[in-house]
Amino acid sequence: MTADVLPNVRVRCHELAPRVGDLRSNLAMIDEAIARASAADVDLLVLPELATSGYYLRDAEEVHSVAMTAHDPAFARWSAAAGKMAVVVGFAESDGETIYNSAAVVNGGGVLTVYRKTHLWGVEHESFTPGSAPPPVVDTAFGRLGILICYDMEFPELPRMLALQGADIIAVPTNWPPVPRPNGEHPPEVIQAMASARSSRVAIACCDRSGVERGNDWTRGSTVIGADGWPAGERVSDDCIDAKIAIDRDRRISDYNDALGDRRPQLYRL
Repeated sequence: MTADVLPNVRVRCHELAPRVGDLRSNLAMIDEAIARASAADVDLLVLPELATSGYYLRDAEEVHSVAMTAHDPAFARWSAAAGKMAVVVGFAESDGETIYNSAAVVNGGGVLTVYRKTHLWGVEHESFTPGSAPPPVVDTAFGRLGILICYDMEFPELPRMLALQGADIIAVPTNWPPVPRPNGEHPPEVIQAMASARSSRVAIACCDRSGVERGNDWTRGSTVIGADGWPAGERVSDDCIDAKIAIDRDRRISDYNDALGDRRPQLYRL
């Protein structure tokens, strides 16, 4: 576990608007986002799901045209630009003929990990293969970082599992399409993230995206949630949500209760 943990971690969710199928433009957009975050002394930058490719890809040919490996020179460039900052970026990952909806974590040390989305949503099944490995937790300059992607968050076992592995913050690149909700209510995905944060006493940063893609809008529901379950960020520009998150590994919620220590797994087995 990282020895030096910042008392306040500056987190940014940058709602990029990727151009579907335009890899070169999207890589340049990510270059700029990392530069902006570095200039603002951000500790953790979370970018959207499939930020390198766009989401509504037409067919297998278009998917393959924008897929990349974690050995692509872009990752080395992002690593050099990140320095101590951790950057989480969603990308279409190529592994031979197999394509995954993936997220990489990079910092000045290189690519720390790549997570392949395990729960695919809707038309993703036509283009991507679900990952078979559980989501990771990696050490960063500010603490331990867990990774999920979008629909993964709707399975509460996953954020709980990351909390049990010692994650201080969970980063979640997303592409949330709008869904109906009552006036004044948070998007349902945000409510799910708030519940997961509160139940496991772990901070969660969800980064949605912006723009209109082939006629499809987005929720733009990016939010940074503290370990108490409440949104903690503010929109500092049209496309950026920033927050300062206090890292506290004490999961006790009263003199008698511990959010993780009170679990009774023997009763939860089917």
